[in-house]
Amino acid sequence: MNRQDKTPIYDALHQYIDNRIVSFDVPGHKQGKGHKALVDAFGQKCISMDLNSSKPLDNLTHPTGVIREAEILAAEAFRASQAFFITNGTTAAVQNMIFSCCRQNDKIIMPRNVHKSVINAMVICGAAPVYVNPGIEPELGISLGMSVNDVKKAVSENSDAKAIFVNNPTYYGVCSDLREIVKIAHDAGMLALIDEAHGTHLYFGEDLPLSAMDAGADMSAVSIHKTGGSLTQSSMLLLGPAVDAEAVRQIINLTQTTSGSYLLMASLDIARKNLCLHGKEIFERVCSLSEYARKEVNRIPGFRAFGKEIINGDTVFDFDRTKLSIHTRAMGLAGIEVYDILRDEFGIQIEFGDIGNVLAIISVGDRELEIERLLGALSEIQRRFSRDPMNMLDHEYIDPQVAMTPQQAFHAKKISVPIRESLGMISAELVMAYPPGIPILAPGERLTSEIIDYIRYAKEKGCVMTGTKDMEMNNIETVEE
Repeated sequence: MNRQDKTPIYDALHQYIDNRIVSFDVPGHKQGKGHKALVDAFGQKCISMDLNSSKPLDNLTHPTGVIREAEILAAEAFRASQAFFITNGTTAAVQNMIFSCCRQNDKIIMPRNVHKSVINAMVICGAAPVYVNPGIEPELGISLGMSVNDVKKAVSENSDAKAIFVNNPTYYGVCSDLREIVKIAHDAGMLALIDEAHGTHLYFGEDLPLSAMDAGADMSAVSIHKTGGSLTQSSMLLLGPAVDAEAVRQIINLTQTTSGSYLLMASLDIARKNLCLHGKEIFERVCSLSEYARKEVNRIPGFRAFGKEIINGDTVFDFDRTKLSIHTRAMGLAGIEVYDILRDEFGIQIEFGDIGNVLAIISVGDRELEIERLLGALSEIQRRFSRDPMNMLDHEYIDPQVAMTPQQAFHAKKISVPIRESLGMISAELVMAYPPGIPILAPGERLTSEIIDYIRYAKEKGCVMTGTKDMEMNNIETVEE
């Protein structure tokens, strides 16, 4: 029997239920017996598995039984030395990577187009970012990966940095030269930390970009729920052999809940089994659907579904062909406008739209029928809504002007000013469109005319802007200087 056929947590839950244990512990709904509406909403089997830590079911903060067995199986599946189950999303996995190696004023080298979880981690622990500006694709206007030469320069100028942080792949499917960047980090005595939120499939599919663990990275945060089939908010933190796993567990337990969801953990268990046994076929089919969709989208005037043709050997070292990223600006529509039209006019919900692109996530749950429906909708959008692309912003990324660390700015004495009057001030908060959750402006960065114009433009086009204390996003908290 293949070891990966096991599901220790899920099996233990079944055994617990079969044993008809009388519950005088939490949760208070007592497997749904005290809450009929909960059972009606979610089903008896689901609610009966919403249980509390106990000896038969182990404990997430100090696993020695079935959770530990499941983590060992996960580590084997992902070719890691250790895998931690995270029930607070990949946000927590990303932040624990940073907490594990950075203290106040420690430097960490990273691209500026990181997820908000990275910025927030620096607010909490006081780390100082050393930003490497990502490459920009001139026609698409999207931020790319990090140039190897830019990483080398950052390392040379900041030899005391603790780690290099890499997005791989990006939301758009762009991959950096991961193996070389990991080598640069290790040669300099630094850790290599990888935000692999959109990369679960890299461990199981064929002809896909290199995964973090295969590249020799020290830590990787993987959103199993995004492309691996587990429940939303379930994630894993993978470690390489050079990292002290138990020291990392202690860091995780500073913020990890003591009431880990068994539904989330069991879903990680089941997803890992499915990926190991069927991942090759699953992602072969996903790639086939994505490549077909890409080819057909490119037949529609004004849309461009980009792929491996953007590989340049450096800032685009490889491309994740499961991603269906579509450039929209040539038809006079911002990505967020196409996003809204797809939902409101055609009943199609895609992952995100920004000012120039949309992203459709294609996964094991998709069929040819859904792909054809998307293609039909895009064709109809082109016919009904296309217009002259005048006066449209042509790029997503803006070089930041960093004035202080995120922690210093976040905790500084603040004044609130209208965004339109904030030119030259230092932001004390995040501004971003979500998704994708990459900050336009981070605490400690100076407000420039380009950033103010970008925020205004993104709001006008309908981007869901978040991060500021002012829910209407008319005012921004700035550092009192």
